[in-house]
Amino acid sequence: MKIRYFCRHCNNQVGELDAEHVDVSQLGFDLLNNEDQQQMVHMNGNGNMDIKTICDSCKETLDQNPHYHELDHFIQ
Repeated sequence: MKIRYFCRHCNNQVGELDAEHVDVSQLGFDLLNNEDQQQMVHMNGNGNMDIKTICDSCKETLDQNPHYHELDHFIQ
């Protein structure tokens, strides 16, 4: 199983882990509340886990434009 990280704003893949070599319990998913888990963690049809996160570029854009936090999507 692969654990793939995607930016929730621009949808670019940020990273990928091979779960065979990673202890999933160490990734902290158990620390998320149910609502955050539902929004961020998704199992896809291939048996891989896709995680929504934020890339450095989008983080920088949000830091420079704090009013973008009000928007669901700020990239057109």
